Amino acid sequence: MRSKIVALSKNEEFRSLLEKKKISNKYVTIFFGILKNKSNNKLNISFVTKKKIGNAIKRNKIKRRLRNIMNDAFKKIPIKLDYSYLVIAKPTMLNNEFNNIKETLFQEFEKIK
Repeated sequence: MRSKIVALSKNEEFRSLLEKKKISNKYVTIFFGILKNKSNNKLNISFVTKKKIGNAIKRNKIKRRLRNIMNDAFKKIPIKLDYSYLVIAKPTMLNNEFNNIKETLFQEFEKIK
């Protein structure tokens, strides 16, 4: 089964999302809002890790974790598909357990209404 997650692609999309609403916790900062010209039947989300966090291996590990969590969240909790999301990871994601990160992200996405 193909994933229903689609990444943001254009620079304007990233810039406009950074001006919209945000939620932050100790693992990630989530920017979200409604973008024009986006389909409402797929989840528009992108994951960003800064170079300060570590080398490419560490950054890719964080992105894999986030993608896996979002695939689970898409199946288990109601996520608004008319919003687009930008998830910026923080360095604390590397040293914590997967289940702790998953629990907090599920709580954050449930708050978004």
